[in-house]
Amino acid sequence: MSGQATITPWLKVAFRLLYRHGLGWVLGQRFLRLLHVGRHTGKRYATVLEVVRHDLRRAEFVVVSGFGTRTDWLRNIETGNPVEVTVGRRTFVADHRRLDREEAFAVMAAYERRNRMIGPVLRKALSWLLGWCYDGSVASRWRLVGQLPMVGVRPAQPRE
Repeated sequence: MSGQATITPWLKVAFRLLYRHGLGWVLGQRFLRLLHVGRHTGKRYATVLEVVRHDLRRAEFVVVSGFGTRTDWLRNIETGNPVEVTVGRRTFVADHRRLDREEAFAVMAAYERRNRMIGPVLRKALSWLLGWCYDGSVASRWRLVGQLPMVGVRPAQPRE
């Protein structure tokens, strides 16, 4: 779900290699690569994340910080350093925003509906990430969106 925690180490390496060699498009728009700059090191990092929503109207892709607010990629992008996203065959400099709890709740509910066939696996992975038993109920979904931030990324708007 997070694009980090629920993917086995060999799969993470495979995803990174696909993007590094210009083949990230084989993953379609289900995953994206986020290039971000370390807030302390200034080093560029690449993180592959699962897209939980693609909003065509806003040209926005939503991802989840599976390790909560302390994950490095989230902390790095929130410092205001440049962010670049590759999804499908497109690469763009991105603006980002954190979704509020109500919007994140709706995104998570829709994600679960779209993936209901793998619901038990999804709930198990989310339980592992969260550290408590996620059962997919309304109450647990509210608790989830309070713990795992969702971030929308879209092509950057020109600055004045």
